[in-house]
Amino acid sequence: MAEEPGRFETVREAAGGRFERWRLFLSEVRNELKRVTWPSQKEVYATTVVVILTSIFFGVYLFVLDYGLNNLVQWIFKKFGAA
Repeated sequence: MAEEPGRFETVREAAGGRFERWRLFLSEVRNELKRVTWPSQKEVYATTVVVILTSIFFGVYLFVLDYGLNNLVQWIFKKFGAA
């Protein structure tokens, strides 16, 4: 099988273009990260506490709601003889 003339150069150019695009992409990512406003340690701590407390609150709320509805359904089944 004979190679087409100039095909190897095309592949090399395509690979080189791919590496150039990756280099440009990583350069843009680095520049964008320099512009990011990172939160302070105090802000991270405060938001972490809010997330934990909110999770605990909704966990307890859903547990109580589930427990109450389960008891209500069990009472209805016992009252009307289904279970």
